[in-house]
Amino acid sequence: MIVYKVMRAQSLSGYLNICFPKPAVFSISSIRCNQTLQGLELMQNGELLTIAEVRKKFMDLMGIQAGFRTLKQSRAHLLKYLPASQEELPPRTVKETFQSAIIPLSTNVRLQEKYVSVLGHVRAGRLMEDMDIFAAWVAMNYIKNPKQPPDVPTPYVIVTVLVDQISFTDFVPKAQADIRLSGIVSSVGRSSIETTVWLEQQQHGQWQKITSAIFLMAARNANISGSAPVNKLVAADDEEKLILAEAEVRKKRRHFEDSGSVLNKVPAPDEQSVIHNLFVNSVDMHNPTINRRVLPPGTVWMADTKRSNIIFSHPEDRNLHNKVFGGFLMRQALELAWIVGYFHSKHRPKLLHISDISFKKPVDVGSLLGMTGQVIYTEENYMQILVHAEVTSPFSGQQVTTNVFHYTYEAPDYATKVMPNTYHEAMMYIDGRRHFQEVMGLKSSS
Repeated sequence: MIVYKVMRAQSLSGYLNICFPKPAVFSISSIRCNQTLQGLELMQNGELLTIAEVRKKFMDLMGIQAGFRTLKQSRAHLLKYLPASQEELPPRTVKETFQSAIIPLSTNVRLQEKYVSVLGHVRAGRLMEDMDIFAAWVAMNYIKNPKQPPDVPTPYVIVTVLVDQISFTDFVPKAQADIRLSGIVSSVGRSSIETTVWLEQQQHGQWQKITSAIFLMAARNANISGSAPVNKLVAADDEEKLILAEAEVRKKRRHFEDSGSVLNKVPAPDEQSVIHNLFVNSVDMHNPTINRRVLPPGTVWMADTKRSNIIFSHPEDRNLHNKVFGGFLMRQALELAWIVGYFHSKHRPKLLHISDISFKKPVDVGSLLGMTGQVIYTEENYMQILVHAEVTSPFSGQQVTTNVFHYTYEAPDYATKVMPNTYHEAMMYIDGRRHFQEVMGLKSSS
């Protein structure tokens, strides 16, 4: 069995060195930045906020009252407090953006019940929910608006655009110990804010890393009808310059991958050869014809790995602006992907990496949300799993894609190979192969 080394840093002394796991963006500069960012923790006064307190403060910041209301609360009166441009806002530095909070599992038994898995570990899906709200909290606290009076709610709304990458270490978090969330703003555009978030759990007096993620957030106006300018991010020293430079590399990589997507561009010659070999291997040699295919030994049709569910979203699943909470969608998709991997491998799969979670459309509370997951690529004991989410109208039958999720799982034994049966499935296979190779560091991403 081939064992691939995922591009994750192993040092436990820093923060950012596991936040940039892809070969094109990982560098020694990340490790140097750790030493500065580590010191920020010592600057925090008093106890850390709990994630529940973060949610409450977020609501207060936005002027949102507790309780669900069928009629949306108007925030139009706040538009006059928005700046017209970035020039009206003071610049910020990376160190100023540091935030931290705690999930108090060690002292809250009810919270343990919510987070614990059947094996006694922390459910990764629950962590996705907390990371999403915390990333938005980091982004919202980044904004310093002189036009906003101190007793007036913020005229900004923060929405999640995409999650660039989420990497997991080998550490398995327990449901009886606190988990610490930390984050910084690592890049900004005119109205976009990139946040880097990481989670740790204390074991034997040491904080052990669990996961790290890159979130791209967008600042919208109070009515969510347009973009809103945010403060510029400037480098205070050489370490911060390196953080901003690595964020620029990620931005270019995202553009490169979007332009080279199978939706926009013909697969490369070597990928076309892969597709042709798959076709040839599925031709019936006893009756060789182009229009007749057989399943090669040791493989399954890609379509046969599909698993689906329908979710009716309730008010308890909403975010602060009455849409379905992005973290809820991330948890549902992750748990479906795990089930897909469990069925396919016949073992409990281990989550290695989540990449390219895109939020294409907001999901209204009360929507019928369908999620379909399937294995789109395998190699040795690894599975690349795609989850596609869409809202379906029960009246017209119209389907609108809301989210796409990509997961890399590891099984303890060889994963059965999947065989595409249509050109569409062949493109999914190639897309899955690209994601797998990039996660494993088998190809450059630029």
